[in-house]
Amino acid sequence: MNTLSTKLKEVLFSVTPIVLIVLILHFTGLVQLASPILIRFVIGSALIIIGLAIFLSGVDLSISRIGSNIGNFVVKKNKMWIVIVIGLILGFFINFAEPDIQILGKQVQDVTGGQLGQYLLVGIVSVGVGALVSLGLVRIVRSIALHKLLLIVYGVILIFAIFSENTIIAIAFDSSGATTGAVTVPFLLALGAGISSLKKDSKAAEIDSFGLVGLASAGAVVSVIVASVVSNLTIDPNVPQNVNTIFETASILKPFIDKIPAVLIEVTLAIGPMLVIYLVFQWLFFKLPKKTSRRILFGLLFAFLGLIVFMLGVHVGFLDVGRQVGSALADFESKFLLITVAFVLGLVTVLAEPAVNVLTHKIEDVTSGYIKRRVVSIALSLGVGLAVTLSIIRILVPGLQLWHFLLPGFIIALGLTFFVPQLFVGIAFDAGGVATGPMTATFIFAFAQGAADKILHANMVIDGIGVIAMVAMTPIIALQILGLIFQIKNKKEQVSE
Repeated sequence: MNTLSTKLKEVLFSVTPIVLIVLILHFTGLVQLASPILIRFVIGSALIIIGLAIFLSGVDLSISRIGSNIGNFVVKKNKMWIVIVIGLILGFFINFAEPDIQILGKQVQDVTGGQLGQYLLVGIVSVGVGALVSLGLVRIVRSIALHKLLLIVYGVILIFAIFSENTIIAIAFDSSGATTGAVTVPFLLALGAGISSLKKDSKAAEIDSFGLVGLASAGAVVSVIVASVVSNLTIDPNVPQNVNTIFETASILKPFIDKIPAVLIEVTLAIGPMLVIYLVFQWLFFKLPKKTSRRILFGLLFAFLGLIVFMLGVHVGFLDVGRQVGSALADFESKFLLITVAFVLGLVTVLAEPAVNVLTHKIEDVTSGYIKRRVVSIALSLGVGLAVTLSIIRILVPGLQLWHFLLPGFIIALGLTFFVPQLFVGIAFDAGGVATGPMTATFIFAFAQGAADKILHANMVIDGIGVIAMVAMTPIIALQILGLIFQIKNKKEQVSE
């Protein structure tokens, strides 16, 4: 109960700023929300706080431990074919079960008028994630430098991107952010840490603990772009979109009740494979004591129930409000308020992401408190705030395209890998994935869609898609800059001694 109480305090601190921003915009008359929508937003916020606290407690008890045990098993077997096969299978199924990619898949399907189906996109992305998770595990076992592998992977992305259209590139990079959410991140972090922990060199183990999430994100980009080039897939931005206000009813509770079956399916798909994977490994390999096994199963139940409550709050309370806030602010003649709110929303939304909480705790634990989670959170917030701001500027300025930001951004990010401590390279690329969870895939994505719908020259497909890609890129740069600051600080301390 102490753990749950601690998580509850952390989540309350994270989510409250978003609620306050929306309430301030409403009660100052800047954004007029209908009473049922406003009340559902408040209820949804409470559900998000409670659900996220329960979910994170469950993650600590179950998903993190399962990943760590599988990592230890892989290393003890010491057979490369086992590493490759387990990486492929786990990467595919964990990503296919990820709620964030399912949310994005549905959003893309609606925005593109069904030209790119939800499960087709999720399937393509899952293949790429499986392949790169497998490669990431081989990297850890063989002690391959992360920055060298990243250069090769993003080099492949750049080559294929030349032959892809802008909308496909936006969907690909959006997918990279959505792959790494509430279920995938804690599992991959624990899996990487589990394999790294058995290395004799403690410093190498610390460095290799991170980077697997970043490679999984890159796998999504590779698979979507390569598949689009091979199949000659194109998206017509003029096809009518299937994007409407989700709940146009005056009822307060009915939308929550109506959404329960869909959320149950989503969460069952998310936690179900994790349960099956654990039971199979426990039966065949782990043989953990009954008390430990019961604790893990109890944790999975906690994670399951918490994720249901959290997803209900996100879907029903946040999606409509995000779109309406973006639309209302874009309606003002001066766009300064829209840009300002975009920056502030980016600052605070990332703190409410479940995976961000998991990553910052993992960083503090692995580095024995040397890198404080609060410092990482501040760097992430600034990076995401900048990302959402630039996304809105892209919508407002005619002719400004997503690749105008992504190309120089990733050149800077990859260039920094040669100068930043390798520990921070892994942390930074992992952070790029974790910053884009269900809060971003719903509230921020909907906010950008609402703004794009109101700007006369903008198109919801061309301009509305891509905000998740921006959110996934800027933390990579922000945390590597943080790494440079730590490096300079350490050198000064050594000189003074």
